[in-house]
Amino acid sequence: MAERRAFAQKISRTVAAEVRKQISGQYGGSPQLLKNLNIGGSVSHHTTVPLTEAVDPVDLEDYLIAHPIAVESGPLRDLLEFPPDDIEVVHTPRECRTLVSAVPEESEMDPHVRDCVRSYTEDWAIVNRKYHKLGTGFNPNTLDKQKERQKGLPKQIFESDEAPDGNSYQDEQDDLKRRSMSIDDTPRGSWACSIFDLKNSLPDALLPNLLDRTPNEEIDHHNEDQRKSSRHKELFALHPAPDEFQEEPIERLSVPEVPKEHFGQRLLVKCLSLKFEIEIEPIFASLALYDVKEKKKISENFYFDLNSEQMKGMLRPHVPPAAISTLARSAIFSITYPSQDVFLVIKLEKVLQQGDIGECAEPYMIFKESDAAKNKEKLEKLKCQAEQFCQRLGKYRMPFAWTAIHLMNIVSSAGSLERDSTEVEVGTGERKGSWSERRNSSIVGRRSLERTTSGDEACNLTSFRPATLTVTNFFKQEGDRLSDEDLYKFLADMRRPSSVLRRLRPITAQLKIDISPAPENPHYCLTPELLQVKLYPDSRVRPTREILEFPARDVYVPNTTYRNLLYVYPQSLNFANRQGSARNITVKVQFMYGEDPSNAMPVIFGKSSCPEFSKEAYTAVVYHNRSPDFHEEIKIKLPATLTDHHHLLFTFYHVSCQQKQNTPLETPVGYTWIPMLQNGRLKTGQFCLPVSLEKPPQAYSVLSPEVPLPGMKWVDNHKGVFNVEVVAVSSLHTQDPYLDKFFALVHALDEHMFPVRIGDMRIMENNLENELKSSISALNSSQLEPVVRFLHLLLDKLILLVVRPPVIAGQIVNLGQASFEAMASIINRLHKNLDGNQDQHGRNSLLASYIYYVFRLPNTYPNSPSPGPGGLGGSVHYATMARSAVRPASLNLNRSRSLSNSNPDISGTPTSPDDEVRSIIGSKGLDRSNSWVNTGGPKAAPWGSNPSPSAESTQVVSSLFHEELALQWVVCSGSVREAALQQAWFFFELMVKSMVHHLYFADKLDAPRKNRFPERFMDDVTALVSTIAGDIVSRFQKDTEMVERLNTSLAFFLNDLLSIMDRGFVFMLIKTCYKQVSSKLYSLTNPSNLASLRLDFLRIICSHEHYVTLNLPCSLLTPPASPSPSVSSATSQSSGFSTNVQDQKIANMFELSVPFRQQHYLAGLVLTELAVILDPDAEGLFGLHKKVINMVHNLLSSHDSDPRYADPQVKARVAMLYLPLIGVIMETVPQLYDFTESHNQRGRPSCVAVDDYESEGGSMISQTVAMAIAGTSVPQLTRPSSFLLTSSSGRQHSTFSTESSRSLLICLLWVLKNADESVLQKWFTDLSVLQLNRLLDLLYLCVSCFEYKGKKVFERMNSLTFKKSKDMRAKLEEAILGSIGARQEMVRRSRGQLERSPSGSAFGSQENLRWRKDMTHWRQNTEKLDKSHKPARSRAEIEHEALIDGNLATEANLIILDTLEIVVQTVSVTESKESILGGVLKVLLHSMACNQSALYLQHCFATQRALVSKFPELLFEEETEQCADLCLRLLRHCSSSISTIRSHASASLYLLMRQNFEIGNNFARVKMQVTMSLSSLVGTSQNFNEEFLRRSLKTILTYAEEDLELRETTFPDQVQDLVFNLHMILSDTVKMKEHQEDPEMLIDLMYRIAKGYQNSPDLRLTWLQNMAGKHSERSNHAESAQCLVHSAALVAEYLSMLEDRKYLPVGCVTFQNISSNVLEESAVSDDVVSPDEEGICSGKYFTEAGLVGLLEQAAASFSMAGMYEAVNEVYKVLIPIHEANRDAKKLSTIHGKLQEAFSKIVHQVTF
Repeated sequence: MAERRAFAQKISRTVAAEVRKQISGQYGGSPQLLKNLNIGGSVSHHTTVPLTEAVDPVDLEDYLIAHPIAVESGPLRDLLEFPPDDIEVVHTPRECRTLVSAVPEESEMDPHVRDCVRSYTEDWAIVNRKYHKLGTGFNPNTLDKQKERQKGLPKQIFESDEAPDGNSYQDEQDDLKRRSMSIDDTPRGSWACSIFDLKNSLPDALLPNLLDRTPNEEIDHHNEDQRKSSRHKELFALHPAPDEFQEEPIERLSVPEVPKEHFGQRLLVKCLSLKFEIEIEPIFASLALYDVKEKKKISENFYFDLNSEQMKGMLRPHVPPAAISTLARSAIFSITYPSQDVFLVIKLEKVLQQGDIGECAEPYMIFKESDAAKNKEKLEKLKCQAEQFCQRLGKYRMPFAWTAIHLMNIVSSAGSLERDSTEVEVGTGERKGSWSERRNSSIVGRRSLERTTSGDEACNLTSFRPATLTVTNFFKQEGDRLSDEDLYKFLADMRRPSSVLRRLRPITAQLKIDISPAPENPHYCLTPELLQVKLYPDSRVRPTREILEFPARDVYVPNTTYRNLLYVYPQSLNFANRQGSARNITVKVQFMYGEDPSNAMPVIFGKSSCPEFSKEAYTAVVYHNRSPDFHEEIKIKLPATLTDHHHLLFTFYHVSCQQKQNTPLETPVGYTWIPMLQNGRLKTGQFCLPVSLEKPPQAYSVLSPEVPLPGMKWVDNHKGVFNVEVVAVSSLHTQDPYLDKFFALVHALDEHMFPVRIGDMRIMENNLENELKSSISALNSSQLEPVVRFLHLLLDKLILLVVRPPVIAGQIVNLGQASFEAMASIINRLHKNLDGNQDQHGRNSLLASYIYYVFRLPNTYPNSPSPGPGGLGGSVHYATMARSAVRPASLNLNRSRSLSNSNPDISGTPTSPDDEVRSIIGSKGLDRSNSWVNTGGPKAAPWGSNPSPSAESTQVVSSLFHEELALQWVVCSGSVREAALQQAWFFFELMVKSMVHHLYFADKLDAPRKNRFPERFMDDVTALVSTIAGDIVSRFQKDTEMVERLNTSLAFFLNDLLSIMDRGFVFMLIKTCYKQVSSKLYSLTNPSNLASLRLDFLRIICSHEHYVTLNLPCSLLTPPASPSPSVSSATSQSSGFSTNVQDQKIANMFELSVPFRQQHYLAGLVLTELAVILDPDAEGLFGLHKKVINMVHNLLSSHDSDPRYADPQVKARVAMLYLPLIGVIMETVPQLYDFTESHNQRGRPSCVAVDDYESEGGSMISQTVAMAIAGTSVPQLTRPSSFLLTSSSGRQHSTFSTESSRSLLICLLWVLKNADESVLQKWFTDLSVLQLNRLLDLLYLCVSCFEYKGKKVFERMNSLTFKKSKDMRAKLEEAILGSIGARQEMVRRSRGQLERSPSGSAFGSQENLRWRKDMTHWRQNTEKLDKSHKPARSRAEIEHEALIDGNLATEANLIILDTLEIVVQTVSVTESKESILGGVLKVLLHSMACNQSALYLQHCFATQRALVSKFPELLFEEETEQCADLCLRLLRHCSSSISTIRSHASASLYLLMRQNFEIGNNFARVKMQVTMSLSSLVGTSQNFNEEFLRRSLKTILTYAEEDLELRETTFPDQVQDLVFNLHMILSDTVKMKEHQEDPEMLIDLMYRIAKGYQNSPDLRLTWLQNMAGKHSERSNHAESAQCLVHSAALVAEYLSMLEDRKYLPVGCVTFQNISSNVLEESAVSDDVVSPDEEGICSGKYFTEAGLVGLLEQAAASFSMAGMYEAVNEVYKVLIPIHEANRDAKKLSTIHGKLQEAFSKIVHQVTF
């Protein structure tokens, strides 16, 4: 129970114990909260509120008024209040692609057109939170930015990276061998030679003023200045971001994309040349894309011609001068849905001539260019004919030929070799170079629709190699197969190998085309309306045309530009039954605005080499065909405002091809027409029209030709004989009846023109209200595509109806509810149908960008005239509702009551959301579904009857949208409420933007926050938040996904409100949500889902960019005046000497006390969550550790990089908000991942300090041996004492993963680095010894956690692709096991075993283990480096990673050092805590043992010297173990390859001796320990370089010679003796090195050396252990056991001198039965040191426990060697010891082992 006791001594800490009681009480099912015990005096003034409940927040606005800011200006001032320009409303002009924006040419427009145009041209109204990017959502410590910020880091020097490379090292070795030859020739102990070597070596630089007597304070100041200079400012910039940064952090709301015109993937097609075998006449071509599968033409036509000037000249009389826009030869096609079914179809036409197509094409097929000379006459004749036809029939065309290119073949084979036909000849040379740049410019940001493409990769058009195609074959056009249907059949056929087309005789020609991905911003481009796209430097250059796409399937993108085009497709005509001659038929198409022939409008786009617009277009003629098909596309620019007189007129002509006398060129043979408007709607679609034989009569245009007009003659008895299709591409005409009706009614209201004609109905004013309502609810039936296209306008209109209820027939009609419902349903439709269009929070991007860019308060159009008639919806027809009159009384809740805990309606968790609504609103609120007029709204007679803008009518706009929205939302119910909840984010964001706009236009953005919004609106918001929180709590198990969205939406909403509303009020809202969740959490068996939602909620709120300011960082926590301070101080258990109030303040700052949680409200919530979730007894929250730790980590790392907090003073204020974090993390010590263990798992000795793998005698002893030797079941030095408590009792806690532990520790370091030192010191002073020790444990852990891994590790990580970090396993376990249980325990145990097993074998062999390079599989804190799933990194990246790791290690250790200094100062002040110094020393030593940079070690040694000089007796009297370790560390660094480290280490070592000497006039202890350390250091370390150590020894000699003060004493001689002795040992070891390849010789040498130490028991023991290690490493278990028996005998010998205990062995005699020559261990010679002399036999083995450990280990080795008889003998010695101690457990184990041994003997005998 030791561990529990430790925890129980909480002194002035209210965290864990309180939570634990709280939760256990709750889980025990007790309904009422347990009374919380008041622990410690810290909270005695306040009623405590358990951590699981939210406290009442401070009223921030009042607080700021009550505590005016003392600072005038500067960085601190900015901490205290939001900046004045925090929120800005910006009107940004929208980007226009074209040089002039597309708007209709007419000046007079009807209201719908005007609205549309406004919607496409007005500026974006953006609300900008100017500092938003400083919130945690945009933390620069994520990967991309981090690299930037890490530039310019100094390179830290680490010895491990400096290790010499093979060759030079070898030379040095040989050199050394030569130099040490002399040693071999002289007997051991030849001082002369040794001294000679030493005298010849050079010392390192001496430290100046080392020997001066300087007062301790001065030394401290000097050290501190040195430490603090040029430190790295930002700790987190050095810390690799946790994994969560790979995905978007939950609090990041990305700015939606700007609404813009939709393009698919864009393809640039350039037509280079067209050549036939003969050139006799002009040829005209068109290109278009077709999708065979969808049977759809997917682009408009691109017309081009490549005729020579000579050929063009033949048509001169017919063609007016060509506009440059019609001379384009390159076009950009857009394909939204690329697929394998897309063809590029090229059609050719020529001038009409006599004869059918076959005859006209014949010459092209038979003549060859090569035979031109032979056929000269024939060609002349043909040319001559062609000229005649051109002159006579030049304005008519005839179909000629066509071909098709399978687009995807080109795209996929461009750049590859196989060609499926002669079509592709990829251009060589210059193209190859250019394609790679091209590839990168793939069109970004087209994500909106790419997801719907068919999954085939080949369909990516953004990045293929540009290809030049040569098309050589054209197919003759069949006169009877011109229709699109026929074309689709041909195309489908082309894909088959045995294509019918292949058998046809082709027309040979050469068409060269370039196809490439379109560049990002091509120059000289024209839109489909012929507007110039930006970057059009010169209008005289031949342009590229953008070709309009007709997407194969619907595209859901809102209109953003004005476009109004009409395409007419005459399809077929049947004149078979018409009398008279009509064979060569052409159709003339005109767009008329009246009936007079002169009323044709010049709106028909020209084709190629002609004017831009013309008044008429002719279809191509099929020779001698009475029922021709047509394949024409006629493109018309529609006027913006259409009237009933606009119509399309079709005139049919017979063209006579031969010149006969008195026959006219063309004879009209029929007429028909299509009126453009029908009942006010654009008329489009398929038509089959009757054709009249004579000109239509007057006023025909308003009627349809289907109407039988009297006295007219029709072809074929008025049957439909002409098929034509009319398609509109328009951003004015919705082409959806429901939308049309809604817009028409709204505009009727605007214009106040009745009756309204819609369809076949006439709607009178008295009927308008019902029609309007039904049209709003019918919006649901409209098609989704037009709804999306007109989304902006539609939402604008609905919002307008909410804000300004119209007056109809003198009544105010409230449409708020109807509009709210319609909005909710439209939004849900979009959400359901466009699910690929959402961000991580489920926000549909179209809606998000509507709110962000488009939405604005309806009365605030910047250019709107004053609200009067003719304004936007003149005020005459709108009324304002006096809201209070119709507001149900129950909604005017008293605000304070609605939030107080005593309100019975709210505090009980309601059973269902609806009850909850009722409880808040009162029962009256729900039957308001009928129109407000009936609930007694004011009659609007005065406005209705008074058209002049009177005083009242100018107040029209006072019904504010956010108020209306909040009210509608609160009162809605049923399916509408559900719909609104599903997409709550939309209404929340709308409400926030409306609020900001209202403040902006009412000039209230600077007003005090308490007066910004009316009380009743705030009540609505409270009710809304409360009910939604209720929904989250009651539905989180059923509708998980919906509740997740709802939860984040609510959090973002509150985050937004913090910027604009009364912040105290928003805090109360947060508390409301918290309360609802808390009350539910207790009743759940598995609370983690709900708790996780709450974490998300909190994280989003805390991502506010002014989070620090919201926490009042400058408020000092003043406790409320206490009535009797004396009483409270008496009860306080904290150290009693500091004054109580001061005490109180400090305690409040470091604890989650009520005042802390009130004043620093959000920080309080964050830290409370952390404390509650990390509490080991918190059931079921195990899975949330990582999440909550990441939240804190993210906050801190964001503060760290925030430019506003760069000033250290400011940072200290920020760190103050996190002081309780230190306490919270101290609580978690037992649960933290044990980074120190990761050292031990490498089979390291644990008898020695952890990191000195190679340096200790024990290093060759396997883990278990070491533990046994240490006499405990756990490694001792690896864990400071208090870890021991927790480890040994078998931790019952769930351990955190490495990553979580690392994150927590870096947070701790950040707080320690940035907090105010004086505050820390005061707090440390108040802590109990136990708590301070716990803090030191933490620092100890930090040292291991942030240890530098070394460049070699990084390189290895790079090559170890198979290495999956163990952390993955830990994560997996965390996921599978959820919370801790027996299984978890088991898994953990087995994991422990796994990691220990290799110790004896794999890692014993000492090759290159100096820096444990290949131990990295076991390093768990390298999880960030697990790059196995990423490609190998470059050298530079590895260098960079090592650089950062080195800087992090250095900075982390310096922070630890700073903190240790503060602790030491605390001790100096209180004098009661000396016991802590041991802990400080332990941390220092541990840090020296780890892999450190030269920079850190200098500071570390300085601190260590100061510590020794302040508390000399500490080392030499109390912590003797530590003294030994210190000697070892110092010696270890004396042999460093880096001179600065050596010079500091030697200085420290010299001062240590000097200090020891001064205390007792001899320094036997240090002497002894240095000797031991050296022997173990050189005995085991392989890459150990004696040259370096020799220099350090020389340095120490030099100090001794220069030390004037002690010159007269024996000290210099003693130092010299010691140094020579050390040097001797060194030389001995050189020999061992030479024989390291020869194990027999090596062991022999070791035996000799051990013999040499006969009279230094400690050293002899060390060498015996070395031998044991070497033996066991080679599996010589029997020999190893014998060494251990000798060790035990040695210990027994000295123990019997020291202690007289009957049960202990008498000495080595006892062991004679096991080993015959054990008597050499007897201490009989003259020079035996008596064991009670200072510093002798003080090692940890010279104890009873040590003896037991050695014996157990020996028994184990004997057993492994199969010498079972010896096992029995060893246990004979052990049993009496255990019996004396009555250790039944050990005895049972021993007897078990004995039974095994004997049964094995029996077993062997029987066989």
